[in-house]
Amino acid sequence: MKKRATSMAELGEIHAKSFNPEGIARSIKSYQPRASDVIITPYGKSGTTWTQQIFHTLRTRGDMDFDDISRVVPWIEMTDLLQMDINAEQRVNPRGFKSHLEWEKLPRGAKYINVIRDPLDVAYSAFRFMEGWFVEPDTIPAEVFISARAKDASYHKHFVSWWKHRNDDDVLYLVYEHMKKDREGVIRRIADFAGIELDDELLALTLEHSSIDYMKTHKDRFDDAMLRAKSEEYLPSGSDSAKVRVGMVGEFTWPDEIVAMYDELWQTHVAPETGFTNYQDLIASLA
Repeated sequence: MKKRATSMAELGEIHAKSFNPEGIARSIKSYQPRASDVIITPYGKSGTTWTQQIFHTLRTRGDMDFDDISRVVPWIEMTDLLQMDINAEQRVNPRGFKSHLEWEKLPRGAKYINVIRDPLDVAYSAFRFMEGWFVEPDTIPAEVFISARAKDASYHKHFVSWWKHRNDDDVLYLVYEHMKKDREGVIRRIADFAGIELDDELLALTLEHSSIDYMKTHKDRFDDAMLRAKSEEYLPSGSDSAKVRVGMVGEFTWPDEIVAMYDELWQTHVAPETGFTNYQDLIASLA
């Protein structure tokens, strides 16, 4: 019987079917980077889909003829599972990809766009995304979900790995909260970094296509259609989970114990590497 997880143990079993380490390793090993390739590399739920849409709009002047943004900007780690040719030519150059890998785990030789986002906003966005797809709604409390996922400090390790390379010539380092405040400025930076000539018409088109309203109107194209179809081999169909929801900063207020747990993770893993004792001070330094 197909069923969504109602406990973190069940969620781990379901994840193992979609995120098989051997398949991920094969996908990464098969990728042959080009110097012009652009890989969008945030930690999950940190603005990856949004950045994919900005990049794809820029390079195609507004192409929306796809059922899944990750069909036209492929997810490197999932190409083995989805039986995609990671090295195939794409609709236009430069080729684009997404990845959630740490800096050390990605093949070198391309260009990389990393986006950082407040860890508690990332945590809540991940919870809402999983609920209704991998997780049966109203069965795993948000606090339980986030506490369990935080144990391996994967967000913080990913953060530190890219922070060390934020000034590299082949890395464009962006801040989700700054993207919200100055989307035009970010579009200009992405176009320049990717070597895409930007005119007023393309800028206006990209502003339109990367707006929350536009992406919500076309949200079915940003909801991992290929991976969802594959997951329906062992999960119920008809998921109502969505990647494009509200895109808010500070959407959810966590209880004090969760805030304290994340602060401890920051002090343990991030503060010693960055010199900043909290996320807000860090991004202020990047404004």
